[in-house]
Formats: sequence, C-alpha cells, structure tokens
Amino acid sequence: MHNRKAWLFADTSQGARASATCYSLVETAKANKLEPSVYIQHVLERVAGADSLEKLEALLPWNVDLERTSKKVPQID
Repeated sequence: MHNRKAWLFADTSQGARASATCYSLVETAKANKLEPSVYIQHVLERVAGADSLEKLEALLPWNVDLERTSKKVPQID
C-alpha cells in the first residue's frame, strides 16, 4: 500500500472515511477497466436522480456503458 503515509494523517475519522471511499471508487473503476475520472464524473452527474435501487445499481462500474466511459481524455500540450 504505497499511499499508507498519505492516509495516516487524516484530520478526522469522517475525513479518513471520505478519503477511503474516494480511493475505493478509483480502484474499483480501474479494476473494471474504466478511466476513473470519467467514471466518477458519470456517477456524479447521475446519482442525484437515482431514486430507486435499480438506478443506483446501474451506476456500478460493471453496469456502466464501457464505450462511453472508457474513452481517453485528450491530452493538452
């Protein structure tokens, strides 16, 4: 765990929990071959309107349309 030192000094337990949740989202996106920043943006744009369990489950990385979220973000030189 190369990030252990970075997480060691979280100011509050709530902050540590939030950081761990973010880290988990990023790593789960990677494990499902999704670009993490694109996947997180996809989720944030839709989660407020997810008013049922089915809509929330549709946001899980293995249920997301891979074509839309796996596109590479163009690099700006």
